[in-house]
Amino acid sequence: MVLALPHEVFLSHSSQDLDFVDVLAARIRRHGVPVWYSRANIMGAQQWHDEIGAALQRCDWFAVVLSSQSVESMWVKRELLKALEQRRFENRIIPILFQPCDYEQLSWTLSFFQMIDFTGQFADGMRELLRVWGIGYDEHL
Repeated sequence: MVLALPHEVFLSHSSQDLDFVDVLAARIRRHGVPVWYSRANIMGAQQWHDEIGAALQRCDWFAVVLSSQSVESMWVKRELLKALEQRRFENRIIPILFQPCDYEQLSWTLSFFQMIDFTGQFADGMRELLRVWGIGYDEHL
């Protein structure tokens, strides 16, 4: 099922997963989809929690990177719960499985969403993710 192309994707993650998240966000952006995530968009002196709240209000898609670190993160849980309570994110929440983990620790509802699996080949995960928006994956971007 192809859904609407995002205006901007909120990418929730654990700071311990930044190496993966940096690469993921860069690839998504190279395919024409704007991405917001904390490392790239919060300046050191800004009130980061206000910036996160503003981004959650602005973005029209929500993706959560799932790992053993993120399922333990209080902030990832708060971001996900905020997205789950907002009607505008209905059918626009994407769980991204970066590492095998007990993702139901974050929310029992995650098992109802189409899981994008990055535990194998990165290119396979990208193909599957971009297919949600009807975008073909170009490995050279």
